[in-house]
Amino acid sequence: MLRPADHDLQPLSPLVGTRNLARSVCGAGGEWFQRHSHDRQHDDQGPSLGRWWKRGAELQAIGRSRGGRTTKIHAVVDGCGRPVAIKITPGQRGDAPVAAGLIAPLPPSLLCAADTAYDSDALRRFLIERGTRPVIPNNPIRKRIQPFDPAAYKRRNIIERSFCRLKDWRRIATRYDKLAANFASACYLAAIVIWWI
Repeated sequence: MLRPADHDLQPLSPLVGTRNLARSVCGAGGEWFQRHSHDRQHDDQGPSLGRWWKRGAELQAIGRSRGGRTTKIHAVVDGCGRPVAIKITPGQRGDAPVAAGLIAPLPPSLLCAADTAYDSDALRRFLIERGTRPVIPNNPIRKRIQPFDPAAYKRRNIIERSFCRLKDWRRIATRYDKLAANFASACYLAAIVIWWI
């Protein structure tokens, strides 16, 4: 719609007060960005500054690791490669502290094969007290070398094959579920199917 230039229209008044843009730009180099109350119509809306993580991500077993946002699946399998216990944690969480909680409710076994990430004195002591022989390679930065049986360690491929079977389910391999409870239940269902195939 075209109107003549001399048409008497009232100008619109701004909803918020004006501010000096030049003053904001000049002070931006030396200070960290600060939000002022006049930047938004409502002070309590929007994400808080200085938060580099998603809210609630830790509760949903989503963590930061070198590969990005990830989730770890910790599992204990029997001699046939069938999952016996499963737990999910955020990607940056260490492996060794989770292992004792997974193994504790299970009956003791003759040996426990795990990779280098599970090399800790506390876990080794826990396994030996249960009567289980730990078959865990020594971490390269370990000062006191622990005994290690490379022939028994060859059995660790059983859990690797079990994880390959678990990740045949695309829903588990890519984690489509946001909630940790839903993702864990998908892992449990896949583990049940693995038991009977």
